[in-house]
Amino acid sequence: MMSATTLPLMLLLPLLGAIGIAATGRWPNLRETVSLVTAVALAITVFSWFPEVADGARPRLVLAEPLPGLPFALSLEPLGMMFACIASFLWIINTIYSIGYMRSNREKHQTRFYICFALAIAAAMGIALADNLFTLFLFYEILTLSTYPLVAHKGDPATVRSARVYLGVLLGTSIALFLPAIIWTYVIAGTTRFTLGGIIDGKLEGAAIGLLLGLFVFGIGKAAVMPVHRWLPAAMVAPTPVSALLHAVAVVKAGVFSVTKIIIYIFGVDFLFSQPSADWLQFAAAFTIIAASVVALYQTNLKRMLAYSTIAQLSYVILATVILKPLAEIGAAVHIAAHAFGKITLFFAAGAIYTASHKTELWQLAGIGRRMPWTMAAFTIGALSMIGVPPTAGFVSKWFILAGAFQAESYLAIFTIIASTALNAMYFLPIVYFAWLSPPATGVDMEHGEAPAAILLAMLVTATLTIVFFFFNQPLLDLEGQLVRSLPL
Repeated sequence: MMSATTLPLMLLLPLLGAIGIAATGRWPNLRETVSLVTAVALAITVFSWFPEVADGARPRLVLAEPLPGLPFALSLEPLGMMFACIASFLWIINTIYSIGYMRSNREKHQTRFYICFALAIAAAMGIALADNLFTLFLFYEILTLSTYPLVAHKGDPATVRSARVYLGVLLGTSIALFLPAIIWTYVIAGTTRFTLGGIIDGKLEGAAIGLLLGLFVFGIGKAAVMPVHRWLPAAMVAPTPVSALLHAVAVVKAGVFSVTKIIIYIFGVDFLFSQPSADWLQFAAAFTIIAASVVALYQTNLKRMLAYSTIAQLSYVILATVILKPLAEIGAAVHIAAHAFGKITLFFAAGAIYTASHKTELWQLAGIGRRMPWTMAAFTIGALSMIGVPPTAGFVSKWFILAGAFQAESYLAIFTIIASTALNAMYFLPIVYFAWLSPPATGVDMEHGEAPAAILLAMLVTATLTIVFFFFNQPLLDLEGQLVRSLPL
């Protein structure tokens, strides 16, 4: 049996990696080797815990208690285990991709890029391991600060302005809404520890419950529930590996993970959704899904379209959580993983297209499948997963969410999922069609081939995983099933 004293290794490894990257910055090959070796070591450490957590182990370690009743503590449970596995594994793939992308595009400040990336992964591990709201908030803020230099990487005035929007929205919402919600919870409950079944029952009632829920949901801006979503399109000025970090590896996943964890462990799903004042969240999630999908439909820039697609897909997790049925709760957790594989594949493809041809607009992609067949094959798989077509990961998560909606007789959720699936098809399938079957647009250079090997390798791995997950997902279903066995059928 593993000791809880090994939990800090998940934080220390990427921190040590950041130090090693800084020390080897003058030697690019060595620097990137340090980054890759650190990512592999972290993934091995994280996955070594999976069997024990799947068997019911719940390791916990208190590191300090700076304030009475507010310990700085780490623990591992099924939801955190899944998030840590996704972030650590995809760090390996993203590092391989970054090596090809950053070198091919001759990006400046590459050492800073790899350092900040490692720090962001350390923060993501802290969020996955957070034992209470106090610990979660500290790592949530560290994640925001460590990713700001990545978003502002290019350094030109337009990029810096967009990065300030990113930083302003995420810091503003967390300090003005998330922090007061944590303090309020501590005052009424005497603790902020994540506890299965929640800690709010009997301590708050009426409209105050809906208000506290709103402070949490909109205070966690990384979940991008409208109207707290502007930071996500603004962040698309970042290099593609950063976009992949934001959308698939750490940032947005940290947002929906945090909201889901708060609903399950702070409010308790049974208690929260017996309260009429909490009903608004289902409508907010449904509105975000439909509205963001409609906005995505009218985008002409590939990365901006993918950004609005992400906003919609994130709220699938929120909607699934509030349905309050076992199948939907499992679907919420599975969608975090399914979206990670599919969306990172799409951003990898967008970066491959930019690296090989410097194309960024959708109209420029006509006929590109003939010049970049591997890239567009990966893009097609990612797009089908976002729509929810078998045999892709997205079908699995949508199946569970929709089954839970029918189980709960939630017609709003059923309509939202069906309508958004149609909208997803409307903005993804034309891209796939024109890329494979249309002639190139007049005046568009097609004298190029595929992106470098490192980019292709990373992209094809994530595309393959998007399909593999369709067939081999039982370990994750069993793990997350531990969260919902107490829910009413």
